[in-house]
Amino acid sequence: MAQLFRNHCLNLLRKNPFVFASKINSNLTGNLIKRNIQTTLALEKLVTFNLSDIGEGIHEVTVKEWFVEEGQVVNQFDNICEVQSDKASVTITSRYDGKVNKLYYSIDDIALVGKPLVDFEVEDDDKLSEESDSESSAYSSDSDSEVIKGRKILTTPSVRKIAKDNNIDLAKVHGTGKHGRILKGDLLEYLNLIPKGTQKPHPTLKETPIDEFLIPPPLTHRTVASPLEHKVVPLKGVPKVMFKSMTEALKIPHFMYSEDIDMTKLIQVRNDCKHQALARGIKLSYMPFFIKAASISLHKYPILNSSIDIEHESIIYKPYHNISVAMHTAMGLVVPNIKDVHHKSIMEIAQDLNKLHEKGLKGHLTPEDFSHGTFTLSNIGNFGGTVLTPVIMSPQVCIGAMGRIRTLPRFGPNGEVVKASIMNVSFSGDHRVIDGVTMASFVSLLVSYLENPNLFMLDGH
Repeated sequence: MAQLFRNHCLNLLRKNPFVFASKINSNLTGNLIKRNIQTTLALEKLVTFNLSDIGEGIHEVTVKEWFVEEGQVVNQFDNICEVQSDKASVTITSRYDGKVNKLYYSIDDIALVGKPLVDFEVEDDDKLSEESDSESSAYSSDSDSEVIKGRKILTTPSVRKIAKDNNIDLAKVHGTGKHGRILKGDLLEYLNLIPKGTQKPHPTLKETPIDEFLIPPPLTHRTVASPLEHKVVPLKGVPKVMFKSMTEALKIPHFMYSEDIDMTKLIQVRNDCKHQALARGIKLSYMPFFIKAASISLHKYPILNSSIDIEHESIIYKPYHNISVAMHTAMGLVVPNIKDVHHKSIMEIAQDLNKLHEKGLKGHLTPEDFSHGTFTLSNIGNFGGTVLTPVIMSPQVCIGAMGRIRTLPRFGPNGEVVKASIMNVSFSGDHRVIDGVTMASFVSLLVSYLENPNLFMLDGH
């Protein structure tokens, strides 16, 4: 009977401590204490979940959508919200099993990295790690790490308990958290309880086609154009990063170099190859040829693939070619990059480019897609324009832009007038580290590959 009464009191206390306090008089409470029954109101611990480190120096994001509300019970790895950084959309997932106590932001609010995002009520456990940030930004503490077989294991006490209960050697588990931290999901994958690489789908994601350009209908005698409204619109998302990056770019002393390219042979090669590429599920445009030609040329002129360390007045040469490509998407102009172009074939570059373009149209680009770019190309020719003046993306030191292909008269080998497909290419360089001769030599080499595509094969590319 005493045990039943004890359980009844504890259940009442958990459900509504204030009702409990009003119903239990002080004498009864004293008797409960004598019987070693817990009467404290703090049966749950409040933990703060901070916004994770998005990477790439991003300090603030816009909250685009909440997937939870205050009072809702969530589990570890459940989607919490979607945020829009200056470059990409990121879905934030829960680190805890518990109840949402407080949401710190409303839709379209600016959230700061490292600052509170959500408060959770979790089971009171003295061994619970007090880290108040998401798994992707959590730094290890001494209580969360131990050395097993010469390897430092980073995880939480609750994960260690699961491993112990299932006789799992944590040294054999691959951690996917920051700094190799072993997460609950890593153990579940190790035990084959969930598929490898399991990730919960976006709860509101709909694969709807996005029109790249929305052209308004023409005005007719029945259409009345409404007057412009005076309003103030704060910069957010991609427009905000453009504002910041272009303001920063004004500090760079630009110089521009332009050259014409006879695309006649490359057009023929691309036409011969595009059907075979399409059979492999790859759309082959001219851009992969430009990207590969740029990478080959950067091998000979590596200073164009560098960045400047202003504080130490030094040049940082990059051993890899991560070519950034400017793209028009529903979010605006974005510039993700294709990793390790110097190791890839033209077909592999085309495949990566297709994936980036598809992710950009759907708004699925991630911070990783933008990280560690070393050199940029922009193909504005699809929209028009000939000679351009592209703006350098700091901390890079060079950017190239291709204009549209035009059919123009040229002189043949015997002085006869022939029809040729001519495209202009324009490069902007940082004049603090790049001189005109270096730029001209680089562009001349790049042009030679595009005008004579067989050179790609001769050089093993």
